[in-house]
Amino acid sequence: MTARTRYFVVASLLALVVGIGAGLAAYYVGYQTNARGGESEELQYLPHAASLVAYANVHEVMTSELRQRLRQAAPMQENGQREFQNQTGINIETDIDRVVACLEPDGANTPGSGMVLARGRFDEVKIEALMREHGAQVEQYKSKRLIVGDRSAERFALAFIEPGLVAIGGPSLVRHAVDLHASGGESVVTNDELMNLVRSLDAGNAWAVGRFDALRSSARLPAGVAAQLPPITWFSISGHVDGGLRGVVRAETGDDLAANNLRDVVRGLLALAKLQAGSRPEFQQLVQSLELGGAGKTVALSFDVPATLFDLLGAAGPKQQQGK
Repeated sequence: MTARTRYFVVASLLALVVGIGAGLAAYYVGYQTNARGGESEELQYLPHAASLVAYANVHEVMTSELRQRLRQAAPMQENGQREFQNQTGINIETDIDRVVACLEPDGANTPGSGMVLARGRFDEVKIEALMREHGAQVEQYKSKRLIVGDRSAERFALAFIEPGLVAIGGPSLVRHAVDLHASGGESVVTNDELMNLVRSLDAGNAWAVGRFDALRSSARLPAGVAAQLPPITWFSISGHVDGGLRGVVRAETGDDLAANNLRDVVRGLLALAKLQAGSRPEFQQLVQSLELGGAGKTVALSFDVPATLFDLLGAAGPKQQQGK
């Protein structure tokens, strides 16, 4: 088999393991947290109808041994972080401790708008002045100042909900967060179906829970993988980043038959990946770290990737380039 085929198989597996959870909030988040399940107080400012909720300990992930190894093995330009800082004056690595994020659908099969609530240390006057320099407008909304600007031709708003807590995202969602802070009301915390899944998550420093239709509409799953997936209602991913990366991806289907069909699809991908790994130790370790489980309507895929594997993958990149 060609190297390109091997990479496709491995990439498909990684899409199932990591992309399902992390890829959803990547547009608004791109960083990851520490707290169990739904215990974050910031959840009370997310809308009741959110189709995706994610939570992450930015400080813990940014300072982890794994991230330092990855930066040394394959330095990243991190243009998104730089653009965000240029637009808002917020440095993700030094200013933010943790985040929660959500997506709220506009309608059937559409991802809708998103919002991030970040807890940390912020210079409100400096941030407002910088955003105004970039063309943002300031408006008063109830007791809060709403700073409205454009990001890649898309309107977004920023507001300081309380000292050390900033909301950034779609203007309507930010206004709704201000409403919830001012007078309470139905938030995602009162969405029992979603919150039961959040509370069932394994402990970790990053997680995401959402409806699978939100994933289909906002994440670019490989066409071959998406076409083979049986009907899925909910998904979740919980992980812990430290010296390595470990976690669990879960999918909840409509019935036991759909779950069995999904397990068959994943087994097939795992078997193909093992076959494609050949004599490459880095790919063998990656595939061996995946374990299929779950019962009834739930399918689970756990992974425990040691830091040494990322070292091997980083070393394999230059070799592939030289072999072309």
